[in-house]
Order: sequence, then C-alpha cells, then structure tokens
Amino acid sequence: MRQMFAGILIWMCVFILGAFSAAENQSEIRDSYRVNFSENVRVADTLLPKGNYEIRHVMEGSDHIMVFRELGTKKPVEVRAKCTLVPLSAKADKDQKIYVLNAANERVLQELVFKGDRAKHVF
Repeated sequence: MRQMFAGILIWMCVFILGAFSAAENQSEIRDSYRVNFSENVRVADTLLPKGNYEIRHVMEGSDHIMVFRELGTKKPVEVRAKCTLVPLSAKADKDQKIYVLNAANERVLQELVFKGDRAKHVF
C-alpha cells in the first residue's frame, strides 16, 4: 500500500512540474540570444559599450532576468537587468531594439523583441 501511495505521489509531482514548465514557456522564448549594439546603450544602471553581446534569459524565483555579456573582449562587461515578458499577438517576424533618450542623450534600452518569440522583453 505504501509503495502504491508513493508511486501516485511521485506521478503527481512529475505531472505538476510538467504543467508548470509548459505554462512557463508558453511565450515560446529562448534561453539565449545574440545582439549587436551599434552605439553605446544603457541597460539597467550600466552604460554598455557598442559591440556584440550574448543575452541569457534566466529565472530567479518568479523574476525574469536578462544577463548581457559582452563578446570578443578580454574583460567582458556583464549586466543583469530585470525584465517583464509581454505577450505578442503572434510570433515576432523580426528582431527589434527599442530605446529612449535620457537627459544625458544616452540610448536607454526599453524593449527587446526577438524573431520567432511570442513575447517581448520590457525593461
């Protein structure tokens, strides 16, 4: 009887974890991306130099975090920025970077959209 109860309990845990995993990725977003900034851009509180970056989308509890890591340098810059996923009505047909200018005339990253994703990243 105990073995049957333990088996049912394990099966239920696997089912529930699978359901949460499927719900988490319903936005169909990838775990990593590559992006090129043609000019310096402010992400969170850091001014990133122009160049190529790998971006990893990670979860910290219920928080979505984008980790920007500079590519091709000996001492790469790495920045963590909290983001919000905003569902799109359809899969994105192209990559987009949306900025605003601050008082210092710096580009401040507001949104990232990646081709094929069903959600945009809003900072």
